[in-house]
Amino acid sequence: MPTKHFKAVIPAAGLGTRFLPATKAMPKEMLPVVDKPAIQYVVEEAAAAGIEDVLIITGRNKHNIANHFDSVPELEVKLAEKGDLDRLERVQASSNLADIHVVRQGDPKGLGHAVLRAQRHVDDHPFVVMLGDDLIDERDPLITTMMAEHERTGAAIIALMEVDPDHIHMYGCAAVEPTESGDVVRVTGLVEKPAREDAPSNLAVIGRYVLGESVFGVLERTKPGKGGEIQLTDALQVLAADPEGPGVYGVIFRGRRYDTGDRVDYIKAIVQLAADRADLGPELRPWFKEFAATL
Repeated sequence: MPTKHFKAVIPAAGLGTRFLPATKAMPKEMLPVVDKPAIQYVVEEAAAAGIEDVLIITGRNKHNIANHFDSVPELEVKLAEKGDLDRLERVQASSNLADIHVVRQGDPKGLGHAVLRAQRHVDDHPFVVMLGDDLIDERDPLITTMMAEHERTGAAIIALMEVDPDHIHMYGCAAVEPTESGDVVRVTGLVEKPAREDAPSNLAVIGRYVLGESVFGVLERTKPGKGGEIQLTDALQVLAADPEGPGVYGVIFRGRRYDTGDRVDYIKAIVQLAADRADLGPELRPWFKEFAATL
């Protein structure tokens, strides 16, 4: 386990327009994945890595997120009186995961701007940025490896995953050089959503970053880029190009990842996670096979 006191930052200020009308009044981060909101999986991942301090960057009409991680005494009392201790434990679990803090982003000026809003809270601590669109299976730890690599090198660390070259246009893409460790590469450049023929590799940037306080100074100088927003990718590009700095490294993730970024992948994530559950899988898996045979 890494020795530094890391904090976690979870940007959650997006409008979730791809899931309208479901997200008209409910934050997309609170959409259920089986029986927990998506953002709880992310906080659980941070807690499992030993992170006790989590800052969530929210926007307007996102009060439900803070409420979810707060205690609900009247509900807990009712469950205790009924002797429903299993549900009581599950309700209380989200309140006991970590110290949860919330700050509003204000103007939605992009991921880089959301990370910059964490500066006062993070101070001089190293921190992990965790995007809620990417759920990492608890059986395949990722951020502990990234945190350890940050401690070893002092560099910014990004998570990378090999994807089909035909799909690289959907992601940020990294140009890399090998290191002595096969699954750790030095990042020499980043390209946002390149065409297949322009992509420097098939290594896609997925939603986990480990950063130090130096990123804030770069973000403060970063002008709006793609989409008129302040892009974290642009700041990482500056760090990667700095010959006097520790640079940017990538950890190639080969485990299970669930993309909840669009409707089809969101449904796939629910199916995959439910099928693997000990309490749901035995009943669901045979039904999946029967249903698939009718298609």
